[in-house]
Amino acid sequence: DHLDRYDYKLDNYIASKFRITMNQNAADFLIFNQNDVNIAAFIEKNTLKAIPLAISYRLSKWVMTEKFDTINSRLQGPHNEFNASCVVAISVILNISSSCIQESINTFQPPPHRLEFVKNIKKTDYINDSKATNVDSVFWALSAMTKPVILIIGGLDKGNDYTQIEALVSEKVKVIVALGVDNHKIMDFFTPLVKNIEETHAMSEAVAVAVKYTEGGDVVLLSPACASFDLFKNYEDRGDQFKKEVLKKK
Repeated sequence: DHLDRYDYKLDNYIASKFRITMNQNAADFLIFNQNDVNIAAFIEKNTLKAIPLAISYRLSKWVMTEKFDTINSRLQGPHNEFNASCVVAISVILNISSSCIQESINTFQPPPHRLEFVKNIKKTDYINDSKATNVDSVFWALSAMTKPVILIIGGLDKGNDYTQIEALVSEKVKVIVALGVDNHKIMDFFTPLVKNIEETHAMSEAVAVAVKYTEGGDVVLLSPACASFDLFKNYEDRGDQFKKEVLKKK
């Protein structure tokens, strides 16, 4: 995301992010995603002062299912298992007790607009993921879904490459509701993949269209992959309008 700030060069972006370890020393730890090929390549080519601590998605699954008795149902998807495992690693380094870690996992409340459960209406879940302002975020949101998805997507495009979610959309999404001032890119890309695709220009319209397609046992997911500024003040405003429209429904 935001490659426009780095001359559209991924190497510049990676180097900028690794400034996080610039002032670390040999007594410090650098926790990183072992599954990310860009991170692995940078670490192989550059000398780090800190102790590297690699965490993989496989390790995260083991940590979150074997080490702890109760997993918070709000921690949806492998990305949140990974995030939680990073926190566990930090907690262990700081000698925080397992019971305290367990309590924190059990009571954790995700922030608004990040896979935020809004309401169940006639056996259909409505989920607000308005903070998903890039395609990668939508990838993880769809990865977490276990029911047929009615996906509300769209907004101010940032040069999105939707091929990253092509397979997941084909597998999990039964309806796409395009929401934005200009929806042509979404309509063009997803029409061959999804039988039912409709264009909307307001949140009230988008939610109404999504409701029309619900059959019970579905999930209506607002996960836009785009910035919000074409129709909304910001992603919070977009998410709040989604929740307002959903809560009107019975």
